[in-house]
Amino acid sequence: MLAEPDRRPLKGRKGRLLRTIGSKRSLLHYAGVALLIGTLTTCTTTHEPQHPAPSPVADAHVLDRFYEQKLSWGDCAPYATDSQSSEAFRATGIECARLTVPLDYSRPHGDTISVGVLRYKALDPVNRIGSLVMDPGGPGESGMEAAARLVNTVSSDAIGLRFDLVGFDPRGIGASEPRIRCLTDAEWDSERASGDFGDFAAKCAERTDHGTEMLANVGTRDVVKDLDVLRVVIGDEKLSYLGYSYGTQIGYRYAEAFPRNVRALLLDGAVDPTESEPDSLIAQGQGFNRAFALFAKECARHTGCALGSDPARATGVFENLVRPLKTVPAATGDRRKLSFDDAITAVVEAMYSEQSWPVLNTALGLLGSGDGSVLLRLADRYYERGPDGHYSSLQDGYYAVRCVDNPRATDPAAIDAARRRANDMAPFLGDGRPDRAELDICASWPVPGTSHPHRPFVPGLAPPLVISGTDDPVTSHQAGVNLASALGGGLLTFDGAQHTAFLHGNQCVDIAALAYLVDGTMPAPGTHCAP
Repeated sequence: MLAEPDRRPLKGRKGRLLRTIGSKRSLLHYAGVALLIGTLTTCTTTHEPQHPAPSPVADAHVLDRFYEQKLSWGDCAPYATDSQSSEAFRATGIECARLTVPLDYSRPHGDTISVGVLRYKALDPVNRIGSLVMDPGGPGESGMEAAARLVNTVSSDAIGLRFDLVGFDPRGIGASEPRIRCLTDAEWDSERASGDFGDFAAKCAERTDHGTEMLANVGTRDVVKDLDVLRVVIGDEKLSYLGYSYGTQIGYRYAEAFPRNVRALLLDGAVDPTESEPDSLIAQGQGFNRAFALFAKECARHTGCALGSDPARATGVFENLVRPLKTVPAATGDRRKLSFDDAITAVVEAMYSEQSWPVLNTALGLLGSGDGSVLLRLADRYYERGPDGHYSSLQDGYYAVRCVDNPRATDPAAIDAARRRANDMAPFLGDGRPDRAELDICASWPVPGTSHPHRPFVPGLAPPLVISGTDDPVTSHQAGVNLASALGGGLLTFDGAQHTAFLHGNQCVDIAALAYLVDGTMPAPGTHCAP
């Protein structure tokens, strides 16, 4: 029988089906890492920032009041917005504050908003390098919560010793104010059961403070400006940044906007900068289909595989399990029954990491006997629905950012073609709804886009390190190759079937990435890390 996973993931995503997986396992479980950490801690020079670089804006003085503000650090408990963040903010040694930024950078004297920030201070202040600012992905994920969950992992490694670990909630997300608000908890439950988003975009504009003005200024274009304000306010001359999944997009767009303000960019699970929204959904279909095939192959090696002993027949077996849910939802013994859409979402959730495959096998086995309870819990995890029935801001924030970060697709024929191609790339998804919803919602979004896919060109940039997995179900290995090439950076390849790899317990990946963050050492060209 497949073993149960022993680590709880951090969460993030790059597309609606995407989630960044992390872990709490300490790097000091590995003697080799511990030895390297000691070496790095004692042999590298200190880069404590003294004079923060100015922001490259048309009239820097207009923004002086934001760059010169002082943060009031305090208890993180009041920043919790749901049961998940409340649990995370119990971590020892963290402190939180609010950063004030313009709502609209083209009108810096107008309304302001706040960005939530969490800090875990370096434990070796004498040899402190600066801050390591992180974003876990999404868009829509809480960087504050992600940083808090990493405290136990980094508390004794080179990050915890020599960097202040800083997580921020991008504008409109999590503890940042105002939050993007679209659907109520009850409406999310109803949407998941029916598959009907209705007037989603109109509700976002109506229920979010500052309405369409806020929605027009929540994209990555504006997040990177907030990030530069944060860099200066926390006292860093140059930015050291860790971005997972969608967080890699924040990283490379920051580099484009503020190339001279970059010290180090560690970009894990890279978003392809040239990929359109429909093409990204199609690529995701390919990735998830490949992951499903690997799951079926591994499952077939064990007694009790819910998909049977022949991987070639796994898709057919799966379809026989889930397609009846279209007309007869499965019992769960919970608040409601399991719908077909939730079943598909649950499987997608489990594809982010091999660690979730045993749970998925158990869930599918139970579904075969009419019990959809475990699949429903997996779908809840994807949507970040807590045991109290409350949803995080993830889904609302996801659409708000994606719909302004990409050119609007409005041609019904093109949208239908993209849907068909995505389904063709992932037969096990059948006619699941998740890829369809994004294109429909963004087509009617009430504000224009503020960004577009393109190949970044940043001459003179401090070389980034890109980590990319060969069988990443979410962002392809080629996307990592493309991003590293465009930015003139290094590439570290992880030979595994999971989305993102740094701080997930792989010694090879962690040693190489820590060396890069501490002193800029790149892994040798062509370096691969085995699972």
